[in-house]
Amino acid sequence: MPQPEPSPLPPLPPLPRLSGWPRWIAHRGAGRRAPENTLAAFRHGWQLGYRAFECDVKLSADGEPYLLHDDTLERTTSGQGPAAALDWAALSRLDAGAWCGSGWAGEPPTRLAALAAFANAEGLHVNLELKPLPGQAEPTGRTVAGAVRRLWHPGTPAAWLSSFQPPALAAAAAAAPELPRALLLDRLAPGWLAQAQALGCQGVVLDHRLVDTEVLHGLQAQGLACWVYTVNEAARAEALWALGVDRIITDTLGP
Repeated sequence: MPQPEPSPLPPLPPLPRLSGWPRWIAHRGAGRRAPENTLAAFRHGWQLGYRAFECDVKLSADGEPYLLHDDTLERTTSGQGPAAALDWAALSRLDAGAWCGSGWAGEPPTRLAALAAFANAEGLHVNLELKPLPGQAEPTGRTVAGAVRRLWHPGTPAAWLSSFQPPALAAAAAAAPELPRALLLDRLAPGWLAQAQALGCQGVVLDHRLVDTEVLHGLQAQGLACWVYTVNEAARAEALWALGVDRIITDTLGP
C-alpha cells in the first residue's frame, strides 16, 4: 500500500536578531562593485550603506593575517603563483585593484589589522571567513582568533569567525573561545548539525540552495542562527526571508 504523505512542518516563528547585525552582509567587502577583499571595497560598501561585511582571511608565509580568497595570486592581484610563497612584505607590494578596473589600480592587499582599524572606527560588523592555505587550518584559526582578540576594540561589534574547515574553527575556539563562530557548508553531509554543535558554533552559513523549512527547524531547535550565501536575485532573497533565514550574504542586493 502507498505510504501516506508526511505532514507539512508548521511555519517557523521569526529567528531572533543577532546583537544588532544588519540583515544584509556585503560579500568580500562590496560584492561585485569593487575589488574584493581590499580596504577600498569595504570603504565603497560603507558608502553604499552596508554596515555588515564578509571577507576571507589567510596567513602570509611569515604568519601575517591578510585578506585573500584564492590559494593563488593571479585572479585578484598582480602576483603569480601560490600565495603561500610570499611573506607580507612582498604581498603588500602587489596591486589588488587593477583587475577590477583601472580606477582601482594601485590598491594593495589588506592586512587584517587595517580592516580592524576601519571596523573599529565605523562600528562595523564583520564575518571573517578563515580561508587557510593547504596544511594551514589550525595555525590560521589560532592566529586569526588571537589577532581578533587583540585588534577589535571592546564595545565594538564582535567579529564572527566562519570556515568550511572544522580544524580551523576548533583552533580558533581554543585560542579565543568567546568569539562567535559559524560552520560554513556547501552540502549537508550526515552529522552536519552535530558537527556545528560540537564546534560550539552560534550559527551556520549555508549555500542558499540547501535551505528549506526542515533545515531551519533543525537549526532553530538547537538555537543556531542561519545565514546564507551568495544571493544576488531579489526574488530568491524574498523567498529566503519568508522562510526565516537570519542573514543574507550578497554581491548585488541590500542597501
